[in-house]
Parts: sequence; C-alpha cells; structure tokens
Amino acid sequence: MTGVQGTDDVCSMTAVTMAREIRAKRLSPVEVTKAVLGRMERLEPTLHAFCTMTADLAMDEAARVEAAIANGKPVGPLAGVPVAIKDLICTKGIRTVSGSYAYKDFVPDEDDIVVERLRAADAIILGKTNVPEFGYSGVGQNSVFPTTRNPWNPELTSGGSSAGSGASVAAGMGPLALGSDGGGSVRIPSSFCGIYGLKGSMGRVPLYPGTKDERYPGVSSWESLEHIGPMTRTVADTALLMSVIAGPDPRDRMSLPDSGIDWLGCTSGDIRGLRVAYSSDWGYAAVDPQVRAVVGQAVRVFSEDLGCTVDEVDPGWPHPYEAFWAIVANESDLRGLRAMVDRVGAENMTPHIVEFIQTEWTAEQFTDASMVRKAVQNKMWRLMQNYDLLLTPTLAVPPFPVGIQGPTTIDGREVEPFEWLHFTYPLNFTGQPAASIPAGWTDDGLPIGLQIVGRHQDDATVLRASAAFEAAAPWAHRWPAIIGNQ
Repeated sequence: MTGVQGTDDVCSMTAVTMAREIRAKRLSPVEVTKAVLGRMERLEPTLHAFCTMTADLAMDEAARVEAAIANGKPVGPLAGVPVAIKDLICTKGIRTVSGSYAYKDFVPDEDDIVVERLRAADAIILGKTNVPEFGYSGVGQNSVFPTTRNPWNPELTSGGSSAGSGASVAAGMGPLALGSDGGGSVRIPSSFCGIYGLKGSMGRVPLYPGTKDERYPGVSSWESLEHIGPMTRTVADTALLMSVIAGPDPRDRMSLPDSGIDWLGCTSGDIRGLRVAYSSDWGYAAVDPQVRAVVGQAVRVFSEDLGCTVDEVDPGWPHPYEAFWAIVANESDLRGLRAMVDRVGAENMTPHIVEFIQTEWTAEQFTDASMVRKAVQNKMWRLMQNYDLLLTPTLAVPPFPVGIQGPTTIDGREVEPFEWLHFTYPLNFTGQPAASIPAGWTDDGLPIGLQIVGRHQDDATVLRASAAFEAAAPWAHRWPAIIGNQ
C-alpha cells in the first residue's frame, strides 16, 4: 500500500473517500486502523464513547483486508473502513452489555443482521459504543460504565441512547457508527454532536435479534418503534452505510421488500420546487429560543437558496407524550424486566427504569395509547398529502450538563425531564424516514439539529434534501476543540 497519510488526515477523512482510496491501494487499512485507534487512545479517557474496544480484532481484520486487496481478491464496499457499533446491537463474540448490570458479562452467540452485513462488507469493527440502560433514555449514563461526554464540551451530554456512537463520530474516532432509534436515539445524539443521523423508514433496515439472553428474553424489543440507522459526518457516508445495511431479511417480519433505492445516487440532484412544511413546536412543545432562531435560519435556506416552497404548519394531533411511554411498556417484556429487578437489585439499575418497570400499567392505558398513535398517524398522512418534506427542530434544547435526564425548564416553562424529546418520537409512531442534520451552532459553539422528515417510505427524498442542504450550509469542516488542529 502507498500514500500513507498522517493521523489527523486519516481521522478527518470521509468513509466514501477512505473506501475509494483503500480499494485503489493508495491507503492502507492497517494504517487507517492504527490512526483511529490512536485517536481513541487519546480521547477515550475524556469522552467515554466506547464501553468495549476491540483493538486486536480491528488490527487483525485490517491486516486481512489489506492482504486480500494486495493479492487482488474481491473485497466488500466498506473494505478497511472503521465502524463503531452501538452496544444494544448484538455482536457475536463481543460482549453486549446494553448499559445494564444484568448484562455486564453477556457475550452473544450471533450477530445482529446489520453486523453480519458489515462483516460481509469487510468493515473494521472498532468496538461497542456506550448507551443508557437498555436505551430507555436520551442521555449516555448507566451503572456499568463511565458517562459518555460531548466532544464539543465534555461537561455536557452527547445525547442518547446512541450516546457513544454520536460522540465517536463527532470526535473522528471512525467515520461510521451504527445507532438505534426507538424514540429518537439516532437523531438525538446526532443533533447534540453536530453530525448527520438517519432513521430510515420502518423496516428499511432489519432488526434481529436485539439484546437477548435466555434468562431475560426480549427486554429491549420495541418492535413497532425501533429502527437501526447510520450516524456519520456527511450525508454521502450515511448513504454508503445504508447501501450495505438496508434490505429485507426474513428474521424481521417488519422488514420491507427491496425498493431498489440507489442510496449514493440519492445524494445528487437539486430539490427546487419541493413543497416543504415547517413546524417549530408541533403546536405544544416548549422550545429554547436559540433553537428556534438557528432552526428558523436553516429553514430559510430551503426557501431562499434551494428553491422550495415553505409553509409553517401545526399538525394538530393530540399531545402524545404519555402514549409513547405506554407503547414502550406494551412492547417491553415487563415480566422479564420485573424478574430482573428482583434478581440484580433495584440499586444496580437506573432509577427511572425501575419506576417504569414497576408501574402497574392498565389495559386502558395501552388501548388509549394505540388510539393516540392512530390519531397522530392520520393527522400526519393528511398533512403529508400536501408536502414533500416536513422540517422541525430535532430537539427542543441545545446540549445540557451530564448527570440529568433533561432540563426541567424550557423557555420559562416547567416541563417533565423527557419533554425536550417532543420532536423525535412521533416519527417512531408513524415510521416515516427522518434525519437530523446540523442546522448551526449556539452562541457558545454548541450544535443544533434540524429534523428532515419524508413521506411514507420516501427515504430517497430525505437523503436528496439532506445533501442539498449540506451543500448550501456545509458543516463537516468544523471540528470540536478537543480534537486539536485538523
């Protein structure tokens, strides 16, 4: 291999560029992996993005890929490209703790479908990224590992539940990461970390098996809400990763048939003439003034620079906050979770999860939640008959300090600790494709995300609009100060 570059050059490289240069033998997979592992060694004591690092495995796989390329053997589309995997996603032979004391020694005997596909594409697995316990939170703290920090300001949260995936990509510890999203968990850390994250249409990326153990089967199964999705620094890198992980699989009964989407092709072409709806608050959410201002300016890019027609709208659905948690409860293994509390002790679990598990849910709460979900879906499809895209803030607030689940006051209004998530989980109700894209920064340099939502199963337009916005308002050149000179 020729043309080995410096550590910072490699760590700032996009996955698309890296894959091309490796296949052309101008870049060494071994040197790439060494560079990324070196950055992890330097930054991990501060950021705690990874809960399990697989440095030896990564170096072995990089050497295998390098030898295959040198010998002219066929390799996959991600040959030699490092990737981080969220610790709710099963990895054969690599522990999958899920942020839980109950799973601290759990090593799956099978890969999740997406991991199978990454391995087949010859990606280099760097390790598992940190999560809150079972993903039941929008931040990155648990009782097993140190809390994940935000690269833009380590005193603040990186978001969650794909906490470590967001921090790892933002800090250049690999260009690709997998997250999962049952109520916003790809989009939340993407917004807080200033990167791009996509929740594709429900079923676009198959999910199996999730966290499982014969002692506590099914504890993380939010079957009608959960998505797995890419988290990257650029839209094209997300498209590249989707080209590998999307597609049907019989192990996931929710998976969609192959739609023939040209994922990388989706990132070209303008969006002039598209009809765009914009909701700044869904009609009920408290929103930080800086978020309103930054996202409002980003929305103007669509009308002033990209040639779209933009209308401000109020979808008019009933406030779905309580319904969301009832659906989560209905799709969780409450019997297994309650047995887990008895077995490992409430003191070894996250307090709000214990409270959630021990709640005496009623059949009426579950059926009421189902009716609210249907109402949201009906309001949404009627709205989207008139629009190609829907824009909102990704989150109601900028990043906040570690150690809390969320602010209790937003723009002078008292709120519940999870109400800063109002913009994300309705799209898990509807299953529409939704991305978080960096909209801009606060006065003190913290990222704010714009959510781009597509029509039912129209992932292609979300990617095309994302790429158009990226070209008009680029961000990938901007790095956290913790990185040093790039």
